[in-house]
Amino acid sequence: MTLKDKFLCAALVTLATISAPAAVAQQGDTSDPTKDPLMITAGFLSGHPDLRYRLLGLEVFKLGRHDDALRFFKRAGFYADKPSQGMVAEMYWTGQGTPRDPVAAYIWMDLAAERGYEGFVLLRERYWRELDETQRAQAIEVGQGVYARYGDAAAQPRIDAVIRRYRNRVTGSRTGATGNLQIIIPGPNGMTQIDGSKFYDKQFWDPELYRGWHDRIWRKMRVGKVSVGELESLQGAAQQPARSRIPETAPIHDAHEPEVPHHESDVRSADPMD
Repeated sequence: MTLKDKFLCAALVTLATISAPAAVAQQGDTSDPTKDPLMITAGFLSGHPDLRYRLLGLEVFKLGRHDDALRFFKRAGFYADKPSQGMVAEMYWTGQGTPRDPVAAYIWMDLAAERGYEGFVLLRERYWRELDETQRAQAIEVGQGVYARYGDAAAQPRIDAVIRRYRNRVTGSRTGATGNLQIIIPGPNGMTQIDGSKFYDKQFWDPELYRGWHDRIWRKMRVGKVSVGELESLQGAAQQPARSRIPETAPIHDAHEPEVPHHESDVRSADPMD
């Protein structure tokens, strides 16, 4: 693996973590809910499978269980999680948890770049430059089937439906109003209450606002800056084409979820509400 490959792999793992505290703070947003143990214990991740399976993937990736991580990231990507789609791409590119497949890597990074997030666009273009003409043709052809299942046209309605369903199930309100709702959970020092207004902050439970929250974090997120001459400068990301080379494809809304490891409950990030 070249120095460039090692850097990009490490940078993408860092990029895929949800925290991005600087980006959140600059936008005046609520801090990352997945970093709050009370929020997770209260079942927040049950209504956000995109975040849930990304966290599970990162957990097992750190443990060296790359084949399991790949499956978790694909499940998160099934629910429109762009950082997870980017992780799938990099794992195909480097052959982690799967045989190396540059064509599949390009397709998945193209998915990750679907909304024009600069870091993923940069990586996608770097992949494209390293494919030969046969591989490029394969990526465009095979990519249409992948987009049918994982592209935003198919995946975004899935996560929207889960968010609405879980919100309505717990609050018993189609409007998502919380009123004086208090969520009571067991904690190390006894029972703890979480104010419903925090747990049900609209930016996490209104599908349109939730997409905006992701956009504010990832749109300008950079994979890093280094002084090594062979590494592309992220200054050029804005000049890269944001549009996909893969033709639009009719979405498959009733596609089956990708399988995940049966020992999911062994991972610390698993949501105890399920």
